[in-house]
Amino acid sequence: MRRACPSGSVATTLNLMTAPLDTRTLGRTGPAVTSPGLGCMALSGAYGRTDDDESVRVVHSYLDAGGTLLDTGDFYAAGHNELLIARALSTRDRDDVVLSVKFGAVLAPGRPPAGFDGRPAAVRNALTYSLQRLGTDHVDVYRPARLDRGVPIEETVGAIAELVEQGYVRHIGLSEVGAQTIRRAAAVAPICDLQIEYSLLSRGIEDEILDTCRELGIGITAYGVLSRGLIGGSGSDDGARALSPRFQGANREHNDALVARLRGLAEEKGASLAQLAIAWVAARGDDIVPVVGARRLEQVTSMIGSTAISLDDADLARLDELIPAGAARGDRYPAPFMADLDSERR
Repeated sequence: MRRACPSGSVATTLNLMTAPLDTRTLGRTGPAVTSPGLGCMALSGAYGRTDDDESVRVVHSYLDAGGTLLDTGDFYAAGHNELLIARALSTRDRDDVVLSVKFGAVLAPGRPPAGFDGRPAAVRNALTYSLQRLGTDHVDVYRPARLDRGVPIEETVGAIAELVEQGYVRHIGLSEVGAQTIRRAAAVAPICDLQIEYSLLSRGIEDEILDTCRELGIGITAYGVLSRGLIGGSGSDDGARALSPRFQGANREHNDALVARLRGLAEEKGASLAQLAIAWVAARGDDIVPVVGARRLEQVTSMIGSTAISLDDADLARLDELIPAGAARGDRYPAPFMADLDSERR
């Protein structure tokens, strides 16, 4: 597994060479991956216009820096994202990449996802299309994007386990499910990781979910590390952000004020706000891998540069004081999408 950045890699905000990427294992049973991983959703227009040629360069930039983990979903732009990844990997060694794929969203033209389908037949159908679009004979981590409340999680996970036995899937993951569902799933087959939002502004997993995963030997792949750009982003509220409660009115003003508290520590560390936020997630445990979305080359530079930021216990305590758990205002998704989150059920 490659770890060091090549000699021509881009520097951090202080024009220093980036540190080698960490290699972490997803849980007790999962693959070794580099941290941070690259979230690919933004490459297909989720947060504004994109260009396929530039998107391919973004993927190549991450891989050239030693990165291995690419995270996608079969419903990202209705399959466009998987086709884009296939194009980017067409000149690369498939064995150098860990492909993590979500499935299950039910789509209709011109509308947002309308529920999730976790039936065993749907699992097999979705994977068949993903393998074709990705141009590969296997997926490294396969996970339902959300819990289908009409299908027992045991049936969904059992169907993926059959695909593991057949060699089409290497490992089973989960996404945005609560502690009880995690336990039920893990009783059926080994679960390598839970993909869930985790950031300085979204710390809900610390209540119960994180402890459950650690008890069961399940890793965390953390998305939303930059809170969709609230931390160190452009400040725009276009694309998927337009509907986010955290970007609305007084919520936005409050959350911007929270993020502003980070500037002093970021300057002391020679880091951008985004790099500090990524480093914080990575410092929460070796079983946690931040997955950072990017659609521009400079964003890849920033995320790779975050590996040079070291946070000790005093830094972490200071960050807890600057932004206490639960301090952000507004749900992390609009109400209809929050209703789909088993992880938010109490």
